Amino acid sequence: MYYNQSCAAKGNTQGNRSLFIRSMQRAAVNIYKTGNSYEMLVFAPGRIREHFHLDVNGNELSVSYTPPEGFPRPDWILREYSRGGFKRTFTLDDSIDSSAITARYAEGVLQVSLPVIAGKQALKKEIVIQ
Repeated sequence: MYYNQSCAAKGNTQGNRSLFIRSMQRAAVNIYKTGNSYEMLVFAPGRIREHFHLDVNGNELSVSYTPPEGFPRPDWILREYSRGGFKRTFTLDDSIDSSAITARYAEGVLQVSLPVIAGKQALKKEIVIQ
């Protein structure tokens, strides 16, 4: 599984909202591997579970959040955190069972479980630097 930086940098929008402005700051992601899955933790406190969207298209997993209309926007004195929209895209390799991906949102963290197909290893190739 790989993070696809080029997708996040394209600057696409959904409606009038840009989902990519400061997306790295709005939803930090940690990924770790267990014996039978990859576990993705999307740190997104203060969000509403129903406004997250996960989508698998081919070998790409997109995780996005769109805040509800009319969400209050105060005049900030200091702002180090945003609860705005974001979109993160990750490339899934052939070892991920995309039909069995699950997710849950609790205590400000969206946990996405990406099960590995038993016996299937991701292709690994060493690149020689010349």
